[in-house]
Amino acid sequence: MSEPDDFPVPTRLDHLPSFLLTQSAMRVHRVVFGRLDAAGARGHHYRMLSALDEFGSSSQVELGRRCGLDRSDVVACIDALADRMYVRRAPDPQDRRRNIVSLTRKGRDRLAELERVLTAVQDEAFAPLDDGEREQLVAMLTKIIAHHTRASERRS
Repeated sequence: MSEPDDFPVPTRLDHLPSFLLTQSAMRVHRVVFGRLDAAGARGHHYRMLSALDEFGSSSQVELGRRCGLDRSDVVACIDALADRMYVRRAPDPQDRRRNIVSLTRKGRDRLAELERVLTAVQDEAFAPLDDGEREQLVAMLTKIIAHHTRASERRS
């Protein structure tokens, strides 16, 4: 299978922000996930550890929603993190049909390791941009996401 940058693309595509954003995302994705893979992690591991650290213990369903993961992926991710003792899963005392997932001390340490990996990879992935441009990029992407989130909520 060829890589996206193996062949020149039609010039008219280079003027479409949606195309450029997709191409950038694919390239950055390769860099980020390559580094996470080298660190023995996946992107959804980082998202889940981050959510638990920021929001505290939560049900598997709530955690999956916060992380934007499919229900089957949530179980597999929690299993992988629990096997490494990064998270603890226990029955919900209020509803024994639900599990509550909590971050362990080892999980907090792992999150700190992954933070260092991701901080370094941001510098690599966005090397052509200075700090001000990175801040602008984050602001613009956040604005686009917020717009589409509101539009989606209006349609629901």
